[in-house]
Amino acid sequence: MRPKNIKLLNSKLVVTWHDNSEKELKLEYMRNECPCADCKGETILWKTYRPVQPKSTHPDMYKIKDIRFEGNYGLRIEWMDGHDTGIYSWEYLSELIRDQESGKKQDYIPL
Repeated sequence: MRPKNIKLLNSKLVVTWHDNSEKELKLEYMRNECPCADCKGETILWKTYRPVQPKSTHPDMYKIKDIRFEGNYGLRIEWMDGHDTGIYSWEYLSELIRDQESGKKQDYIPL
């Protein structure tokens, strides 16, 4: 389910899938739903650790510095504020595209 093409357009990521459908994902929603342990928390030995919510935001946190493919399963985004630990699997990317209009918070991060 790897996309055919990914491009950055203004404040959106434009994803072209193999069926030639083109979907847009707002960078602000994408960053706010970053799947890394620092942003979403993690579970270790049946204990869940939730991250501390940031007290403020910075405009650069919603701008992309670099996009890299992570194997055959997803993207690693480096944001302008230096954050780069989130890997967005193709399935997760698809979920974000689907859920962005409702603003749904993503709890489960499939990898």
